[in-house]
Amino acid sequence: MRVLILGAGPAGITAARSLLELAPARALEPDITIVSGEPFPPYSPPAMADHFLHGRDASLYWLGEDICDRLGVDYQSGIGVRSVDTEHQSVILDDDGELDYDRLVIATGSRLYAPIDGYDLPGVYNFKSLTAARELVEHAQRGEVRSALIVGAGFIGVEVALLLDALGLDVTMIQRRWVMPRMLDPETAGLVLEELQRRGITVVQNTEVTRFVGKERATGVELQDGQTVTADAYVAATGVKPNVDFLAGSGLDIGWGIYVDNRMRTNCPNVWAAGDVAETIDRLSGRRFVHAIWPNARAQGEVVARDVLGYAADYEGAERMNSMKHLGLPIMAVGEAEGQQELRWRQGDQLRKIFLSDGRIVGFRLAGDIRGAGAYRALLLRGSDVSSFGAALLDPNFALTRCVSSS
Repeated sequence: MRVLILGAGPAGITAARSLLELAPARALEPDITIVSGEPFPPYSPPAMADHFLHGRDASLYWLGEDICDRLGVDYQSGIGVRSVDTEHQSVILDDDGELDYDRLVIATGSRLYAPIDGYDLPGVYNFKSLTAARELVEHAQRGEVRSALIVGAGFIGVEVALLLDALGLDVTMIQRRWVMPRMLDPETAGLVLEELQRRGITVVQNTEVTRFVGKERATGVELQDGQTVTADAYVAATGVKPNVDFLAGSGLDIGWGIYVDNRMRTNCPNVWAAGDVAETIDRLSGRRFVHAIWPNARAQGEVVARDVLGYAADYEGAERMNSMKHLGLPIMAVGEAEGQQELRWRQGDQLRKIFLSDGRIVGFRLAGDIRGAGAYRALLLRGSDVSSFGAALLDPNFALTRCVSSS
């Protein structure tokens, strides 16, 4: 059985590992090829900051740089995919090569989404991949870049700002709304803003960038009021989009990402999708959504492997969830950022907010002290009625484990 995996991120490499671990019980020996557009061994994007700051290759290459050799898979790196022919079960590569498959796993991740003119000018960087990030970091480490302007202050933008600040750059961020609006409510975002400002990072909110200025190279950004702001380097951190452009004409059903069912199957026979490229069902809202975070990608890769081999394996879905690692102020955000009722407690830079609808937790935001996050999430996923507990839920010392076990 020829298994072709497009993408070497957590979804793709997990699918490969799981296939090889589970196949012997099915008396199968899958012949696995992994194709990656990046010229590196499989790596962990969340570990890039630690890698650049501290040289921690072990965390970046989370399974080891030789993982593909150890697995015995054919790893073709630095090669993009041009198109997929699902009828004839073949893939055309950017170098005109062609690969046939019996089973195809699409795990190509996501790419920069920058609806701003000039984002592709030289001198505009992004941190969506190791390839894209390394050049700017090396310029900074050599002292060739002393200031950076980041367009966007979402999760990736804030992580990039913290990294560049730690490298000694003078960092400015420009954000259309408040900081991290997809992840945080305005009050919780205010704590992040204060921490960024405490570090000396300039954050300009409620301001829109209309374009990157320059002809042969970026020389500034133009704001909505016509003002131009300059720096030594520019970073586009305006969001991400599933990497699906190469699938035009493939016959796959695509919305924002590739539509998959609860076994990560697409609408085409023998084709699965997993990770940031897959559009699954949000288990809270029931709507289709792309939950582009590391744990989901690995879980989906595992489901793909099991389904390819004929095991019963359903993907339970996911919910919005994220946390800040490098801020210095612990932040945990899960589920919705509003509800019919809000429970709130704040003391200094510690904030706890729980959002309820019909007596059930639909989301929560914790800052400074994230104790209880696991229990809150368990209650949320179970749909437990917590109305009888009231404001006692906000106490980090509250016996949440007892609450969970009895619900």
